[in-house]
Amino acid sequence: MRTEDETEAGAVAWTGAGTGAGTGAGDENAPVRFDTKIAVLLRDDLESWQRLNVTAFLVSGLGTASPEVIGEPYTDADDTAYLPMFRQPVLVFEGTKETLTAAHGRALSRSLPRAVFTSDLFSTGNDRDNRAAVRAVRKDQLDLVGMAVYGPRNAVDKVLKGARMHP
Repeated sequence: MRTEDETEAGAVAWTGAGTGAGTGAGDENAPVRFDTKIAVLLRDDLESWQRLNVTAFLVSGLGTASPEVIGEPYTDADDTAYLPMFRQPVLVFEGTKETLTAAHGRALSRSLPRAVFTSDLFSTGNDRDNRAAVRAVRKDQLDLVGMAVYGPRNAVDKVLKGARMHP
């Protein structure tokens, strides 16, 4: 979800509740500005269905490695319970294969929590085969079609250098 205050660099003003926000803590109506960023980088030659599938798979891993990204559970006015979701927006970017490969290297060098999706995963049908497909290829030879990354906003911005916001 993007807001009016979001820039192409990915700075986000978010009016939802969250923890770990940098500003806006004193005024409940002030935008919450997060000092961290959740970003997905997709290769720009993917089909629409692939973009959605890759994004869903990639972000599913971030909450397990970085539980602080998960907010509180939701309830409606009838007290129906819903699962908790990320406490902050997920920004989706796109770039060329070369941009994705460079971003992967920068994420590794910064030791940021990350998830990868390779082209081989489009032909597998289960978690075991997915992990085996990634395991079979050295990190610098992965045919990446997507990557999710989480960390301090400035570090994630540096990882995403050369990428552009997904249209």
